[in-house]
Amino acid sequence: MEIEDIKAILELLKETDVTELELEKEGSKIKITRGRFYTAVEMPQMPASPAPPQLKHVEEAGTERLVTVTAPLVGTFYRASSPEAPVFAEVGTVVKKGQVLCIVEAMKLMNEIESEVDGVVVKVLAENGQPVEYGEPLFLIEPSTP
Repeated sequence: MEIEDIKAILELLKETDVTELELEKEGSKIKITRGRFYTAVEMPQMPASPAPPQLKHVEEAGTERLVTVTAPLVGTFYRASSPEAPVFAEVGTVVKKGQVLCIVEAMKLMNEIESEVDGVVVKVLAENGQPVEYGEPLFLIEPSTP
């Protein structure tokens, strides 16, 4: 089974409530399991995501230099470690480089997305519990001036 076939299957399943699918084709076997909700008990403590978030500088309103933190992988965006926990970052939160901003769940793994700059969160661009695509903007951060 080619990677393009798998991507096509994932795209078809994205808008459905199917939680598990198992396929066998030409000697290849694939099992896809999706989950949207988790509890603090299911949430493993993991080091920072092996793929750092992509950063992109943008000019907004001609005066502010903002940093866009984007999703480093496809998954489900969560603003907190569990439904009962406080959110990691919201508009107005002062963040330090390396501080966790959110979690992107991919294949039952919770990937902590960290800030790459010191600054202030000016906008949260993703909705809690919603799927995000690779490269999708998650936060706008106004960097601190040294």
